[in-house]
Amino acid sequence: MFTQLLQYNDIGLLLLRLVIASIFLYHSLPKLKNAKEMAQGIGFSTEFVTALGLVEFLSSVGLILGVYTQLWALLLSIVMIGALYMKIVRWNIPFSASNKTGLEFDLILLAANVVILFGGGGSIRIL
Repeated sequence: MFTQLLQYNDIGLLLLRLVIASIFLYHSLPKLKNAKEMAQGIGFSTEFVTALGLVEFLSSVGLILGVYTQLWALLLSIVMIGALYMKIVRWNIPFSASNKTGLEFDLILLAANVVILFGGGGSIRIL
């Protein structure tokens, strides 16, 4: 019934890439601008937070441009597995919470990156 929509698969993957990239780009900037403050808040070194911010920033740019999308999706999947670990094991964050971001946000970001990792980012490239 919906097989006609498959012709728009590349547009759907482009939209997915752009949304995922915008979220990670937004979250990378505080890590790059205020690495010391972010590090104190989450219990990591400033260097680690800066490296994390760089991975998120560069991966976002790669997803936007549509180059090496599976590599960037792999890196962001690893980031999200780490985030889930921290939330579950160290910070005891529930699946959903009204006063903070629960696990559901991290899970959807992980799932979206796994889709790109396994299925590719589509054929639409900016560069």
